[in-house]
Amino acid sequence: MDEPLNVFGLPIESCSNAPLTGYFRDGCCNTSDDDFGSHTVCVETTQEFLEFSRVKGNDLSTPHPELGFSGLQPGDRWCLCASRWLEAYQAGKAPKVRLLCTHRRALEIVPIEYLREHAIDLN
Repeated sequence: MDEPLNVFGLPIESCSNAPLTGYFRDGCCNTSDDDFGSHTVCVETTQEFLEFSRVKGNDLSTPHPELGFSGLQPGDRWCLCASRWLEAYQAGKAPKVRLLCTHRRALEIVPIEYLREHAIDLN
């Protein structure tokens, strides 16, 4: 696992334990070289984003109990793939971001300025 630091170089904060998120299902957007999707952006989902993701082939709303996944609802926090967030941003559908919970490796894919535009944890 990569060092658990957020986009500010501080210890990463938990994104969500209900639903349990993260590549490692540890509640944080931690990552490693095995995480090819870079599940590093902590978002707060919206209906608009969930629909966008479904249309793009990643249905995050439908429950899959056999995988221990109850499906996401608007307002849920989730560690999203950085490339999907960037795609949603470019389409004007990006969900809000919690920067303190977003892993610094997200910056390899998404410019910090884009993330800041959608940050909900900045003063």
